[in-house]
Amino acid sequence: MSGAAPRVRLVGKPGCHLCDEARAVVAGVCAERGEGWDEVSILDDPVLADRYWERIPVVLVDGVEVGHWHVAAADLHAALARPGAST
Repeated sequence: MSGAAPRVRLVGKPGCHLCDEARAVVAGVCAERGEGWDEVSILDDPVLADRYWERIPVVLVDGVEVGHWHVAAADLHAALARPGAST
């Protein structure tokens, strides 16, 4: 294990049905591409809550927003195809 942060981050909160849908997309795409991902809740981080409260779920790749509300697998694939900061 390299200790590097995963390239993909899902920002959401518990009980959010759109977050559940985004989680399935993120998990599927990352599994296909062999990429790691993590998830953080806006309920645990006031900075993320201020930034994303009305737009969750938000998917970031290498810290750059790829999509929010409804995350398309094609958009995530395209973002992961670009060279990343943690490659």
